[in-house]
Amino acid sequence: MNLKRYLPILQWAPRYNRDQVTSDLILTWGRDYTRATLEADLVAAIIVTIMLIPQSLAYALLAGLPAHVGLYASILPLVIYAVFGTSRTLSVGPVAVASLMTAAALAPLAEAGTPEYLAGAVLLAVMSGLMLTVMGVMKLGFMANFLSHPVISGFITASGIVIAASQLKHLFGIQSSGHNLIDIVGSLFGALGDTNMPTLLVGTGALLFLIWSRRYLKPVLKRLGLAPRAADIITKTAPILAVVVTTLVAWALRLDEQGVRLVGDIPSGLPVFTMPSLDPSLWSQLAVSALLISVVGFVESVSVGQTLAAKRRQRIDPDQELIGLGTANLGSGFSGGMPVTGGFSRSVVNFDAGAETPAAGAYTAVGIALATLFLTPAIAWLPQATLAATIIVAVATLIDLPALARTFRYSRTDFGAMLATIVLTLVHSVEAGIIAGVALSIGLFLYRTSRPHSAVVGRVPGTEHFRNVLRHDVELCPKVTFLRVDESLYFANARFLEETVMDLITREPELTDLVLVCPAVNLIDASALESLEAINERLHDAGARLHLSEVKGPVMDRLKGTEFLEHLGGGVHLSTYEAWQALTNRPAIA
Repeated sequence: MNLKRYLPILQWAPRYNRDQVTSDLILTWGRDYTRATLEADLVAAIIVTIMLIPQSLAYALLAGLPAHVGLYASILPLVIYAVFGTSRTLSVGPVAVASLMTAAALAPLAEAGTPEYLAGAVLLAVMSGLMLTVMGVMKLGFMANFLSHPVISGFITASGIVIAASQLKHLFGIQSSGHNLIDIVGSLFGALGDTNMPTLLVGTGALLFLIWSRRYLKPVLKRLGLAPRAADIITKTAPILAVVVTTLVAWALRLDEQGVRLVGDIPSGLPVFTMPSLDPSLWSQLAVSALLISVVGFVESVSVGQTLAAKRRQRIDPDQELIGLGTANLGSGFSGGMPVTGGFSRSVVNFDAGAETPAAGAYTAVGIALATLFLTPAIAWLPQATLAATIIVAVATLIDLPALARTFRYSRTDFGAMLATIVLTLVHSVEAGIIAGVALSIGLFLYRTSRPHSAVVGRVPGTEHFRNVLRHDVELCPKVTFLRVDESLYFANARFLEETVMDLITREPELTDLVLVCPAVNLIDASALESLEAINERLHDAGARLHLSEVKGPVMDRLKGTEFLEHLGGGVHLSTYEAWQALTNRPAIA
């Protein structure tokens, strides 16, 4: 058993070497782990910890959970991912989209804030962890490919809008509900008369500061003489300043007595072992939601991980990432946390801060644990409006409406899947949006490939190249037709190919030879093989022969294991030009 396959930590983790001169035990952190690497990881961990504390609190509240659940989900999962993950800079923890999906999954089952609701969140994390781990062991990372980029982009955009709208109630200090845009907006308008002005002032002030800092703080710091990298890092950790200031204001002015909702008392201490519910009915009710959270989270994590790895000429293993994220979610669930995945913003900060190995994540977990132990009395005075402002600014980067126009210009079918995902997510639910998007993507793919593009091609004069007769001036032979098929042949398009060939036979009565040009055919399944046999027989009955050219090696290997080649009326040619010479009796190019 190759332990490095399932424990990537062994590629960089500490090992002891005995120096032959001193005979002393020297601790070396992997092949490239030096003192400088340790310092870089520690600096990155400090910066990410500062950023992660308000994010963890905010995303827990977004999911309808007590704030400390977000902190719990940012301790053990980070340590576990450092052991099992392959990305050196990916930072896992609660994220906006997963939190929204958690809230949507649990809302029909229990009231937010109740023990039953928390138990559901724990179970979601455990179920997601089990699903991801099993998929990783079975090397099913390819399943994420069923989520097309337009669908994911549309889903994330719509989720960002829903998340931002759901946080407005905290900015206004009012009560509202709903898990789609229509319900949320309707509930907000009905409760605007109950707006709490101190809450509105705190929330609006925090929101404006965060927007200003995101746009203008970095240029200001650079003009003051700060280095670009330091200015960038300080800008990304600006939310902690909003947290500190509003917490102090709430404490000094006793804003809770004026109706401002605070985070409230948070249990101090480290998370304890939590056993998930074993109720079979609850498992069945949450199964689909857990699967969607798993797949969406995995796609987001891998996308971020691959992007960051490419910048340093590193690579990640998608199948091992499934195991890394799966075990991280198991750790979150068994420590009383919520579903986690790789976050874009914190991973970018971790990367920019100079993290060199997954150990930076483990150090971050230590920082979060210390905050849980010693900072909870101060966090109790944090206004929920500040966390809402933090979420709104964070998810604003997820909303990419111009992508609709870009997708529309390039592909109408992808645009349709993207638009359907956005609309259903906004007006119905996140589950309906992502399921519809996946179903439409697969359905549209099957439709496109069921009608494969094919073209009659002819020889470009004086060359060995063949091009579409409708696009180029080419040489033709009235008795020989070259039909290029631009798609793999399988059950969905086999009948269409038969109809195309029969149409050619009908239109070209002088036809004696038909050459199927197959440079784009990567697969011929059993249904397509039967169709080829039928085409061969029909051509034989019509006094014509079927030929193949440019058949790829793996396809030819499978055809050789059948009787098709023995019954083939014509031959198999290495190139289309070779078939042209053999069937048209044209001399070779001088």
